[in-house]
Amino acid sequence: MASANASEPTGDTPGAGAERATSGSAAALSPWRFIMVFGVVSLLADAVYEGARSITGPFLGSLGAGAVLVGVVTGAGEAAGLVLRLVSGPAAERSGRYWGWTIAGYGLTVVAVPALALPVGLAGACALVVAERVGKATRSPAKDTLLSHAGSPVGRGTAFAVHEALDQTGAFAGPLLVAAAVAWHGYGLGFGILALPGAAVLIVLVWLARRVPDPRVYEDTAARIPAEIPATGSAAVRRFKPLAGLGRVFWRYAVFSAVTMAGFATFGLIGFHLVEAGLMRPQAVPLVYAGAMAVDAVAALATGRLFDRWGLRVLVALPVLAGTGTALAFAGSLGPVLAGAALWGAAMGVQESTMRAAVADLVPAARRPTAYGAFAAVYGTAWLIGGAGLGALYGHAHAALVPVVVSVQAIALAALWWAVSAAEPDGTTTT
Repeated sequence: MASANASEPTGDTPGAGAERATSGSAAALSPWRFIMVFGVVSLLADAVYEGARSITGPFLGSLGAGAVLVGVVTGAGEAAGLVLRLVSGPAAERSGRYWGWTIAGYGLTVVAVPALALPVGLAGACALVVAERVGKATRSPAKDTLLSHAGSPVGRGTAFAVHEALDQTGAFAGPLLVAAAVAWHGYGLGFGILALPGAAVLIVLVWLARRVPDPRVYEDTAARIPAEIPATGSAAVRRFKPLAGLGRVFWRYAVFSAVTMAGFATFGLIGFHLVEAGLMRPQAVPLVYAGAMAVDAVAALATGRLFDRWGLRVLVALPVLAGTGTALAFAGSLGPVLAGAALWGAAMGVQESTMRAAVADLVPAARRPTAYGAFAAVYGTAWLIGGAGLGALYGHAHAALVPVVVSVQAIALAALWWAVSAAEPDGTTTT
């Protein structure tokens, strides 16, 4: 059986009527216009939360946090933004209210970030850092599902890549805005000014939801195979076994993602290293992050188009970039660290575009919200463990950090081969 971007919810699918367009109805926007406007939403949102993340490490350090706490908090934040999708994914699938979950998640993010400008102390700051990621967990399975439908007629790898490139335009601009604000008036203004793009996020998002209430109308009806989800796809079965029916290739792919993320540092720890090692002043760290986000956008566009042609094999680049980038990022001189940050950004581009696009091709269409949630939960847990572990290595056994990262990414390459071996001979995926 070829690519499984096939079936639509049948009559027993929970929430089937909530945001369902009538059969044969047309969207108010073309698929490309939908993708571009959704990309603008992500551009604005990334200016908010990536601007904040660019200074999270030094900011927490200024409040008294050490390397281990920075690693734990930033790793816990990433894990919260990923593991909790195991709840939000099935919940969005059952309710069918993908736009509601998307808007709620963005709303939490654009409130939590400017709140860091308030005098909340170290504990409060840590809580808000995690809360911002909870907002991402709330929206991401529903958002990715909406985008996967719009990407069906144009190629999902390309659609997710273009979306990620726009996304990273905001991730580039946000840190620059924050760097200027912090240099002028400290961390308070740096976080507070992000309320402006945050408000714009909600305005554009609500407009888009009104224009295209159900992007499922973009899906190629000729590719739908309703019989592809047997009893495992029924409402009753999914209520008690929400992860049933996702397929062995999906789970092998999830294992690969978990291994590679376990050896991938958060930028919070990289930024902490830049300041702690005396390589850079805190005000300049966002500039490094902005550069990494620019590389992210280019890498996303390149690998997204290649994925549409070659499938999972293109992801061999991820462990190579993640391992090399993380190893260089903790060097003792500025040049290698900057090169490592650039490779770290390239790895992020592959992770946040091509890896997401692949999920939609590994499972039936009706299971995408749950699949996105489960996938994120697996590699989010791995990132939490990896973030805490690399933080501990940095603080107590710095010499072991690079060998550990390289070893983990070598195992990830083997795990990727294991996943690809379960696919069709031509590299397409199966369930």
